[in-house]
Amino acid sequence: MAVVSPASWPDSREDLAPLLHALTSWGLRPELGAHVADRRGYQAGTDADRLADLDRALRDPGVRAVVASRGGCGSLRLLRGIDRQALERDPKPLVGYSDITALHQFWRGSGVPAVHGAVDGAHADAVRAQLVDAAGAVVRSDPAAVTAALTSSGRAAGALVGGNLEMLARCVGVVEVSWAGCLLLVEAHRAAGLGTVDRALTQLRLSGTLDGVAGVVVGSFEEFAGYEDRGWTVVDVLHDLLDDLGVPILGGLPLGHLPDPVPVPLGVPAVLDADTGRLTVDALTR
Repeated sequence: MAVVSPASWPDSREDLAPLLHALTSWGLRPELGAHVADRRGYQAGTDADRLADLDRALRDPGVRAVVASRGGCGSLRLLRGIDRQALERDPKPLVGYSDITALHQFWRGSGVPAVHGAVDGAHADAVRAQLVDAAGAVVRSDPAAVTAALTSSGRAAGALVGGNLEMLARCVGVVEVSWAGCLLLVEAHRAAGLGTVDRALTQLRLSGTLDGVAGVVVGSFEEFAGYEDRGWTVVDVLHDLLDDLGVPILGGLPLGHLPDPVPVPLGVPAVLDADTGRLTVDALTR
């Protein structure tokens, strides 16, 4: 199990202790990337060093999964240098979310599943079950969540793809993947106003990236709770840009930027049931 920092750095090596403790308690042997705690501005060292740690993990046959120490910023810079042949020759899941969504699109393009989540918090054992015990996930909508109001009706099935909305939009034109027939997961944190959500979804729509999606899974937009811009809330923006896709939408899922986000496998078959408020995701496979 390799622990790397493709984006920002952990505040200190001591902050890695809970993650390393969890991995070792599962009977795994975590190996830290050489540059996992480097600091260069807001990134964990130079692009070359962060990429070297990631590629080294992909080329090492003893590494069976890769865990991002955190998100932050910087993953997008690595997309053109990742050793795709190594990943496809010896597939291994990547665990992370937020900025790591950029790397998840690369994994998607290589046909390799991943985990949208983190090895900490209340759901750390769910990551263990997904990596070690080949467990899937069942996630239920929270009717009190900001995006619960987006839930429509109907049922859809397809591979679960996606992640952080901004990073999905940033990947357009950089990573070539198809989401046709897939269930698209979107979630976001509030770095700025509603325009960030509008611009990202509009880019995905105008680029044709959303053409043919089978359904939409809406994770956390909780940081937008109580926020309005000239009478509109984030739910208004999401309704305006998602409803006319004409596919089932399931909102209110505890996925993404939350204190304890639920982890889910990506790139594997899943079923969205808007009528029962449930997302069912298969186990990691290749």
